Amino acid sequence: MAQNNIKKSSIDKLGYNFIKPEYLPKGKDEYYLREVQNRSGIEYRNLTAYEIEALVKNRNASDDWNKILVSDAFNPELVRNCKFFGLVRIGKLEPCYLEFSDMKYVVGLYNSTIISCDLGDNVVVDNVNYLSHYVIGNEVIIVNVNELITTDHAKFGIGIVKEGEPESVRIWMEICNENGGRSVIPFNDMLPADAWLWSKYRDDEKLLEQFKIFTERQFKKERGYYGKIGDRTVIKNCAIIKDVWIGSDAYIKGANKLKNLTINSGPEGISQIGEGCELVNGIIGFGCRIFYGVKAVRFVMASNSQLKYGARLINSYLGNNATISCCEVLNSLIFPAHEQHHNNSFLCAALVMGQSNIPAGATIGSNHNSRAADGEIVAGRGFWPGLCVSLKHNSKFASFTILAKADYSYELNIPIPFSLVSIDSSKDFLTVMPGYWFMYNMYALARNAWKYGDRDKRIQPIQNMEYDYLAPDTVNEMFDAMKMLELFTGRAFYKKENPDTSINNDDCSKKGKQLLKNNDAIIDELEILAEGFENHKRKTVIIKVQQSYNLFEQMITYYGALHLFNLIKENNATSFEAVKEVLPKAGSRSEWLNAGGQLLLKKDVALIRQRVKENKINSWDQLHSVYDEMATRYVTNKTAHAIAALLEIKALTAKKLSGNDIITILAELITTKEWIAAKIKESRAKDYTNPFRSMVYDSEEEMNNVVGLLSENSFIKQQQDELKKFKSMVNLTLKKFSMPSPK
Repeated sequence: MAQNNIKKSSIDKLGYNFIKPEYLPKGKDEYYLREVQNRSGIEYRNLTAYEIEALVKNRNASDDWNKILVSDAFNPELVRNCKFFGLVRIGKLEPCYLEFSDMKYVVGLYNSTIISCDLGDNVVVDNVNYLSHYVIGNEVIIVNVNELITTDHAKFGIGIVKEGEPESVRIWMEICNENGGRSVIPFNDMLPADAWLWSKYRDDEKLLEQFKIFTERQFKKERGYYGKIGDRTVIKNCAIIKDVWIGSDAYIKGANKLKNLTINSGPEGISQIGEGCELVNGIIGFGCRIFYGVKAVRFVMASNSQLKYGARLINSYLGNNATISCCEVLNSLIFPAHEQHHNNSFLCAALVMGQSNIPAGATIGSNHNSRAADGEIVAGRGFWPGLCVSLKHNSKFASFTILAKADYSYELNIPIPFSLVSIDSSKDFLTVMPGYWFMYNMYALARNAWKYGDRDKRIQPIQNMEYDYLAPDTVNEMFDAMKMLELFTGRAFYKKENPDTSINNDDCSKKGKQLLKNNDAIIDELEILAEGFENHKRKTVIIKVQQSYNLFEQMITYYGALHLFNLIKENNATSFEAVKEVLPKAGSRSEWLNAGGQLLLKKDVALIRQRVKENKINSWDQLHSVYDEMATRYVTNKTAHAIAALLEIKALTAKKLSGNDIITILAELITTKEWIAAKIKESRAKDYTNPFRSMVYDSEEEMNNVVGLLSENSFIKQQQDELKKFKSMVNLTLKKFSMPSPK
């Protein structure tokens, strides 16, 4: 019969032999790593006979008083009813109290068992049943804790294997797929791009091997590292804290179990963990908040992210500035600026590329209707499923896809960005409305882009996150979407006009482009169908094709024109010849990838992979420096992409670009900027004119007092102010050219 393995040893061994002899380097003792970790600068001495007498009088006990070392400012009257084992070093203890969050704690050590620890100046340790092998900073408060211990093989949440351990104990984080096929090793300072690169390129074995080497090289395999609690950290009313590395100024209260964690906290951001939380095998970034019954296992939280209200995060990476409340997230890689607030939503085996929002009742990914737990969801940034949406693995979505409330029982592949996807239940077909955000919800689209940037609280951002809805990735998707719309329109036309004739795709695309460019009225008579959007035989109907095609063209032009104007302004170009001089070298529109929220040129990602494999990038720190270096070139590369997109959409070349073209483009820029500002206000104004919104109020005054005046909406006012300044700047620039200003 199985039994608990309870070992019995002599009490004089308690607190000693932390590192077994076989793992001690030659000439080192068990404290050699502890000496490296303790950077307090405190000079310790032995206790005096008077101090020992005072300690005994105050009901303290030690296996060897010679193993208790103290600073010159040690006060034995502030140590009461404690048991000490092993080498314990104590800093300054002064007759004062520390106050935090309306509580006052007398400095000193009280009612605790302390085993082989270093304690900084003026700490409070009270009612800690078992405190073992920690290096504790200055003015730390630890009260009412059952267990606070570090083992000799502690890894602090990092997926390494210590000396003498089998490979089977390594912690892997099984992101993106439940079958573990995209597993990565969690490590401190892991960025979203790191997790994406490691999980994405599973066909590149050399790359994966190098990433594993990076991790093992950066984090030590030696046994015997002590746990750390940084200066001014407060820990109270907790049950079990085991193998946890805690930075400075953290606040931990009422946690049930914290095991095998790194909790980053300090000037870069103060982290907090609250009541009822159980966190195991994880990395917690700077400035994180975790409260109220959260359960997390095998996870990484990037800086300034939050888990609240019973959320479950398992085998997942949560990006910066993201919030998950109440719900369950499994096996997912989530890029920055993700929101998921409701207690009955479920996200499983997904790559969600940020700026996303998962609603109540959503089931995003299910393997219960497939043969094995190996499906995946891939959602571009700006992913917004509606209430109670249910999706099936595998599915894939372009940027800024919004899904109307429905059970999507079949796999989806929606490649057109800014689309509203819905099911027409009465006729049983899938409906896709491209450009929905531009037509009907510009307020949310523009405000979210501003909000995500405004809420990015990273003090030392390493990755440069792109929050603008018009960027190289979405613009490229719009170009691809326009080609698809041309093809689908041409097919629909020939199906109507020549139903018995087979027309090749090239001819269909040419005809569709002709019809769309001419805004041909016949388009309204066509049933325009897509292929390959849903794994089912029923129809996929594309609606509002002409409007969306025109909007994509307008927004691409706006994107390019805006960057052209910024280029003119930044270089103080005052003539057409000067503009030609500062234009990027002629080139085709470049391909881009979303690498953890940072947009990178596809060729740069390929270069990173190659340099890693050639050992020219040989550490995570070096790779992070590469992200930084590429971020410094982002504006230049984005501008080149925007100019190439502008020339392509206008069917121009850099050589053929004329002064009149620039005047026309800048005039369109102002027109579109005015249109965007108007659409922002219009889409919000619907909430004030809709009778089903106003019916709950007895008067307009009551409504305005509850929701605020539309005329006082701060974001709309901000956009109107920006429009005025923008028009003034464009007109001023044109005057410098001695060109007529567009009205």
